[in-house]
Amino acid sequence: MALPASTRLGFIGTGTITEAIVTGILSDGEDLPDIIVSPRSAATAGRLAARSPKVRIAGDNRQVVDEADMVFLAIRPDVAEEVVRALHFRPGQLVVSLVATADHESLRQWIDAPVEIVRAVPLPFVATRSGVTVVFPPAPAVEAFFAALGTAVPCRSVEEFALLTTASTLMGSYFGIMDHVVGWLGEKGMPTEQARAYLAPLFSSLSAVAVNAPSRSLEDLRHEYSTKGGLNEQMFVRFHAHGGTDALTTALESVLDRVRKR
Repeated sequence: MALPASTRLGFIGTGTITEAIVTGILSDGEDLPDIIVSPRSAATAGRLAARSPKVRIAGDNRQVVDEADMVFLAIRPDVAEEVVRALHFRPGQLVVSLVATADHESLRQWIDAPVEIVRAVPLPFVATRSGVTVVFPPAPAVEAFFAALGTAVPCRSVEEFALLTTASTLMGSYFGIMDHVVGWLGEKGMPTEQARAYLAPLFSSLSAVAVNAPSRSLEDLRHEYSTKGGLNEQMFVRFHAHGGTDALTTALESVLDRVRKR
């Protein structure tokens, strides 16, 4: 890991993201930090503890805070305030909030102690060290931590953080679009397995093009992959004309509004 092995990591909340982060940490195999996880979601906590002697299950959330140098708040937005207010943090402790809808002001009020607060939005891909994580404000220790699990993107303002947080919510829509097309192909008589076996690599290859050509604009790539008068061009023109891009913008604005309000 990019952090000293002596750093003790604590996780309040043991759900999907905590499991992904800890899995990514443990995959390093060398100089692993001590990790203490909350007992909630016992099955997940048990799986993580079984993977390495470096992972311990706390008796309660208070023990996590008492023993950790870097505390991750990986809890649901609807219970975040209740959970955090019940804890007692040490002055100077580093608190990394993964609660996307809780802003700095709210977190400071809930924590009520002079700690360093950093917000981050890690994605499930940190489990394979291929995640991209938004961080605000820029914080060297947190950036180094998530850079070791893929890529860390520090934001210069809360508005940048809100915008990238909003963009990250496209994951479900991505799979929803793929699922819709697979379903459409199925209605036309194609086996689901065959349709998915074609579409998943297609989407993956297109993403690889965008990643490997950062100097090319996405509009240029769209034109390059859409022959004038061809089928790809027809698809996008019809999608746009029938409200596809407008619907996407409406959804983005809706999520951004929710992120900004918290």
